[in-house]
Amino acid sequence: MQLDPEFLKQVVKGIASTDDEELHCNECFDQLDCFAEQVLAGKPASDAMPLVQSHLDRCPPCREEFEALLDALQELDNE
Repeated sequence: MQLDPEFLKQVVKGIASTDDEELHCNECFDQLDCFAEQVLAGKPASDAMPLVQSHLDRCPPCREEFEALLDALQELDNE
C-alpha cells in the first residue's frame, strides 16, 4: 500500500501546527455563536477568543460552519 504524498504533507503540517492548548471541534462549535457575534459587532474576536480563531485557521469543516453561521446572522441583520 502506497500513501499519497499530499496526504502525508497535510498530516505533518497538522502535527507541526498543534499547540499545547487548543480546542477540539465540539468545543469550538460550542463557542462559534459568541465568536460570530463579536465579529459582526466589529470587535477583535481573535483577540478575545484566540483558541477559537486558532482552531478555525486549522480546521476547514469548522471554518465552513463558522462562515455559514456568519452568513445567516448577516442575513438576519439585513431583514
